[in-house]
Amino acid sequence: MAADAWALVLGSFPGRASLAASQYYGHPQNQFWRLLGAALGVTLQGQPYEQRLALLKVKRVGLWDVITTTEREGSLDSAIRNHEASDLHALLDELPDLRVIAFNGGTAARIGRRQLGERASNYRLLDLPSSSPAYTLNFDAKLAQWMQLHEQQEQEEQAD
Repeated sequence: MAADAWALVLGSFPGRASLAASQYYGHPQNQFWRLLGAALGVTLQGQPYEQRLALLKVKRVGLWDVITTTEREGSLDSAIRNHEASDLHALLDELPDLRVIAFNGGTAARIGRRQLGERASNYRLLDLPSSSPAYTLNFDAKLAQWMQLHEQQEQEEQAD
């Protein structure tokens, strides 16, 4: 993750396909890379994984999860049990340029906002619809909300 990140996208916890591939959003039907790429104005979907990460670094966008460990059968967030939260405060301490925190889905938002507590007021928080194929909102409706990141990116570029 780029130390100069202006935005951080937080998911809940990787699904089975992501864990097996050792990649964020590794399930082929997950719309994350397509949504984020459209919001940032770059092609991420279809790129080799390392190239996706390199492009995010150039765009100064970080990825992380709000959960470090959990008990879960399958990949659905609704099956998460006995989770251990990530240390978001330690991560944020290493990102002095961070302005925006985007949550990928309701579980990430609920857990992440609780972790941030009063510190949340230091950032613009975006609750985005889950990119998971299990969340059946159509792509265009998801993208309309994910474009909030594009608006924030434009503001960031104007400030530079």
